[in-house]
Amino acid sequence: MILRTHRLTLTGILALFLASAVFAAESAAPAGFRVHNLFQSNMVIQRTKPVDVWGWSTPGDKITVTFAGKTVTGTTGKDGTWKATLPAMEASSKPATMTIEGKDGKTTLGNILIGDVWIAGGQSNMAFRISGVDDGDLEVASAKFPQIRLLTIPKIFGRELKKNFPRAEEFSRISGGTTSDGDWKICSPETVSGFSAIGYVMARRIHMATQVPIGIINTSRGGTTVEAWTPEARLRKQDAPVVKELLARSDKRIAEFDPKAELAKQIKKHQDKIAQMKKQGKKIPASMKPPTGPVKDGYLHSHRPPGHCYASVISPIAGFAVKGAIFHQGYNNCFSGVWGATMYRAVFPELIRGWREAFNDSQMPFGILSQCTAGNVQRLDDFLTHMRDIGARIREAQYQTFLEFYNTGDKNIGFASTYDLRHTSYHPRVKIPAGERIARWALATQYEMEGKFTWMPPMIKEMKVQDGAMLLTFDGKGVTSAGDGSPLAGFAIAGKDMKFQPAEVTHKVIGKKGRRVQYDNTIVILTSPLVPEPVNFRYAWGRSPMGNIQARYGRVPLATQRSDNWTNADLLKALTGKDAEDPGQLSRGEGYAFRAALEKEDRRRKIAEAKAILEKEQKDSAK
Repeated sequence: MILRTHRLTLTGILALFLASAVFAAESAAPAGFRVHNLFQSNMVIQRTKPVDVWGWSTPGDKITVTFAGKTVTGTTGKDGTWKATLPAMEASSKPATMTIEGKDGKTTLGNILIGDVWIAGGQSNMAFRISGVDDGDLEVASAKFPQIRLLTIPKIFGRELKKNFPRAEEFSRISGGTTSDGDWKICSPETVSGFSAIGYVMARRIHMATQVPIGIINTSRGGTTVEAWTPEARLRKQDAPVVKELLARSDKRIAEFDPKAELAKQIKKHQDKIAQMKKQGKKIPASMKPPTGPVKDGYLHSHRPPGHCYASVISPIAGFAVKGAIFHQGYNNCFSGVWGATMYRAVFPELIRGWREAFNDSQMPFGILSQCTAGNVQRLDDFLTHMRDIGARIREAQYQTFLEFYNTGDKNIGFASTYDLRHTSYHPRVKIPAGERIARWALATQYEMEGKFTWMPPMIKEMKVQDGAMLLTFDGKGVTSAGDGSPLAGFAIAGKDMKFQPAEVTHKVIGKKGRRVQYDNTIVILTSPLVPEPVNFRYAWGRSPMGNIQARYGRVPLATQRSDNWTNADLLKALTGKDAEDPGQLSRGEGYAFRAALEKEDRRRKIAEAKAILEKEQKDSAK
């Protein structure tokens, strides 16, 4: 038989809130022979790594696992858990059968392939379905790849580490429909429609290039933060003051929850609703009864506290052999201002280390997709007002985390910018290029195709100031604009007064060949008439920045970055002379004042540009 937990319907979705207790207790109370829900028909087994298969049974029960001509055994311990480890095997697209047998039961799983398994994590922009993106209909119609297998982990909640996950019907707030989560599915137009667009596109590209079977596990969840995806135990060990403050805030909120007061609040809300309906002459339904309790802490039993998404989505599959992971997140951390971006930078490396530990591979490939865009595109007319957005600082933290690993010799860390895939919605529909960019990294570094694909963002090797201009020297073959013939754009520069202005960006001229000007594509020169002595730069500094600079070959965008460490509070002080009450997050009034000061700086530049045009016309007329 194939053992399965009860499938939850939409009407029973509330039961997922109780799943933390049910699944955390799997190992504590043996109740007969069971196999972890990861192991199903149609799954993909990771190649070239030993693969643990595990579950629960009566203590002392000997479990035999047979797969692809290999037979291994394990014995159930006193805690009711068993594990058997298959040896490393080469990739195989030939469907195979796995049998798992103990004295209390037997499971037979069919149509299993051996290939590479990738984890796709993050929040709603990773979860966003392929059918809802630009050209997604074409992707869905052509998604006939029986050697790609799809699995979405259902949403369960709570801080306790989970031992398993349910197989459930779930409602998607994004699509407005239901999905059947927790089941391995063969990729087809019918099964792929609701799956992660970025995850699917990456899997498709890798499979098409390598012909290796690919399993892709979607672990993303909308509205989540980086700290929620990081193991709580790792957070507790951090010395960074901002992380200690994060945990203290969360602990205080949990400790102060009063179930009696909350119940009274809900009863009062119910009574107010009844009174309002009576006043409007509406009939009160018999089913509309006051809450009676017990009342749970909505914060504690949600995905919001530190570590909760890791505990609820990653820990249930911890120990599974996988190839690597990709991660696309950041939007919800913007709400915490500069403090939140500082916290992101401190926490994100621990997320990566924690996931690598969870999947028993300290060098597990981990690809970072920077935060997506939202809102109107930054333009010269309102260039400076966009620079106050915290989204750029989240992208900076993501890129700095990448550099932290890369600069220490980590060959399995990846990065791809997405800020140029623009859309006013915070759910940009431009997802296919994002999946293809992270696939470039994976193919180049994990599939021995380094010479075929460019994925590395251009890197600045040197910054110097000369004759009122800032010179940036890039590695490799240098940089160019995005291919449409437009000038290089996206840099801003500032002097010691901290007053940024958009820079004119040009390549360094090294000579002429006939009438043709020759440039050094590895050096760009940043200038502004309003910044005669630049000391710092910023690039792509906005939620939807106008930056168009990319590697000269490969169309890989230059990452969001800067040379200063000034906060918005510092810039507020420089522009208005006023100190912020909280340097970590401007108040609403301070935010308005900051925006007004930036708008004033934009106007100052426009006036200066207009004067320059008039002066030039006057000189030309006088000739």
